[in-house]
Amino acid sequence: MSHIFPRHTKQLPPVAARGEGCYLYDTSGKQYLDASGGAAVSCLGHGDKTIIEAVKAQLDTLAYAHTGFFTSEPAETLADLLIAHAPGDLDRVYLVSGGSEAMEAALKLARQYFVEKGEPKRGRLIARKQSYHGNTMGALSAGGNEWRRAQFGPLLIDMSHIDPCYEYRLKRDDESLEEYGVRAANLLEEELLRVGPENVMAFAAEPVVGATAGALTAAPGYFKRIREICDQYGILLILDEVMCGMGRTGSLFACEQDGVTPDILCIAKGLGAGYQPIGAMLCSRKIYETIENGSGFFQHGHTYLGHPTAAAAGVAVVSAILGRNLIPRVKTQGAKLMAALEAEFGQHPNVGDIRGRGLFQGVELVADRETKAPFDPARKIAGRIKTAAFEAGLICYPMSGTIDGQSGDHVLLAPPFIISDDQIDELVQKLSGAIETALRA
Repeated sequence: MSHIFPRHTKQLPPVAARGEGCYLYDTSGKQYLDASGGAAVSCLGHGDKTIIEAVKAQLDTLAYAHTGFFTSEPAETLADLLIAHAPGDLDRVYLVSGGSEAMEAALKLARQYFVEKGEPKRGRLIARKQSYHGNTMGALSAGGNEWRRAQFGPLLIDMSHIDPCYEYRLKRDDESLEEYGVRAANLLEEELLRVGPENVMAFAAEPVVGATAGALTAAPGYFKRIREICDQYGILLILDEVMCGMGRTGSLFACEQDGVTPDILCIAKGLGAGYQPIGAMLCSRKIYETIENGSGFFQHGHTYLGHPTAAAAGVAVVSAILGRNLIPRVKTQGAKLMAALEAEFGQHPNVGDIRGRGLFQGVELVADRETKAPFDPARKIAGRIKTAAFEAGLICYPMSGTIDGQSGDHVLLAPPFIISDDQIDELVQKLSGAIETALRA
């Protein structure tokens, strides 16, 4: 009998025994191709000896030191490494234990920034529908997925949510992609004017939406217009790259491909690649200096901030991504994965859209390709795909509620950067079989 409180209480999962490259193995010896990197975490695959040795070496030297008393060499090195490659004027790094913590820190920093600037009315966040920013209360409030929020409604903070940039469903036939991008971005200005710009502290978004919308990329010019609006009304831009950052989309920071720099940026998942739990919030020099020249104290914190062992893993992971030239590989293998998905599903009657960037891709399922009508949620298509894929030895990330938190189904793919051509073929064939099994049910 297990005393673990699992995610799903009615069916216990198998016990993972070991990992090697792109594969995981359970205690029965069954092999699983990790096509989602867990949840876009295992960018280097499993069993990377360089990362493991870096963690071991740090444990031999210093496992933990509280940031209320000390900094540490691994934390300093990781911060320097991230800032050396970060876009624009991002200048400071706040190391946490995961993505939700990074977003909580971002929200509190945005609020404290305006308090210290003498603008205490600014406390509202605007985010997007169908976004996901984490499961802690502030992050969940920022997220726009109704299914995840529903039962916790009384506990959540009141925030605004505008439509996402969702070309497949929201672009009109009579507008170009660029025109749609600007129109979608202008929804931010409309909401600002509705609630009063003087009350708003920030806009938060994922450059490529992951879990809740299936690798949804923005239209060209969308984020540049968003940046213009933020600057015009004096609000901060927070970009959540917890899933899509750290090389996942073909650049170390996903926002590089959109040509914008946020005021605050959040990363996690691929930062530790599964070898240690670690995330980070990066902020601009302007924000940091406001705190430094004001109270001198960021009123936030956790026990494991700047954890030396986690930071050592982060240094090793980022160094591996850069030193092994894995970002060009993400582009190459991402193009091959997209081509394989297009070849297999491009004319499939129940596949409406194939999208994504780099090795962060999604397949949206539909009941009717012509009308884009989703499946009845009662059919639980995403759940059936996940079950069938897992039985076939494929780990992928299907989700329902793609359109509005209730209807719509997609499969998110985020394999390790080291995935081979043969493994891409294995992924697509097993996914195809799982989709057919789910549709027959």
